[in-house]
Amino acid sequence: MERTTEGKRVGEVARATGLTVRTLHYYDEIGLLVPSGRSDHGHRLYSADDLARLYRISRLRTIGLTLQDIARALDGADTSLSSVVNRHIDQLDRQLAAGHRLRSRLAVLAGAMATRQAPALREFLDVLEGMTMVDSTVQRRIPVLVYADIEAAHGYLTEVLGLEAGRLDRDGDGVVVHGEVTAGDGVIWLHRVAPEFGLDSPRNTGVETAGLSVVVDDVDAHYRRAKELGAEIRYEPQDMPYGVREYGLRDLEQRLWSVMTPLD
Repeated sequence: MERTTEGKRVGEVARATGLTVRTLHYYDEIGLLVPSGRSDHGHRLYSADDLARLYRISRLRTIGLTLQDIARALDGADTSLSSVVNRHIDQLDRQLAAGHRLRSRLAVLAGAMATRQAPALREFLDVLEGMTMVDSTVQRRIPVLVYADIEAAHGYLTEVLGLEAGRLDRDGDGVVVHGEVTAGDGVIWLHRVAPEFGLDSPRNTGVETAGLSVVVDDVDAHYRRAKELGAEIRYEPQDMPYGVREYGLRDLEQRLWSVMTPLD
């Protein structure tokens, strides 16, 4: 490490980035971000390249990657950024699955409590303990929707319904054969029409045998925006007897979507 008068001192970097001096020292200790120079008094000095690396570290931290994975990705070790991200997705899927299972158990317990007097604390804890003894081998559910034009459906679902855009995979001719969108707590796969599996779009068949509902913060605001964007509204927002305010629309291939907000 060379002695120099050039570069930003650790305090300056901390103030500019919002990180703590302790965090920057730790990055140095683990070799994630080692400042290029030292002053004559031994103070860390960060070059422009160091700051560029820090920016990349901060960006990768925002998607939840571990510091170890970030170091591997930036240093080009025996892994690629793609494999790091895919491994992180798998980890998040396992966490989501565990959260869904816990929610299901609590929902069952809440339903039981609603039909009779609330149990004593000891009884409540006994029920929770019993729940931990039973676990499902099913780790995750992925709804699959069939579309003749996956790319167009992907654009519509993200723009009009407000779902989060995910990956689009193309074949050798550049045609999209698989797509993904995220609706709140789970991913939805967009599948190609596949006669060999009996999979077709409602646009082609004229009927559909399944639908999806999405929960939003403000169903009326969602309805107004969808209508402004030219969505085909199937029914307008209305309070339903099952505790939600809901409206329905059809997407580009005539699949029915229900959009709802729980009633207070």
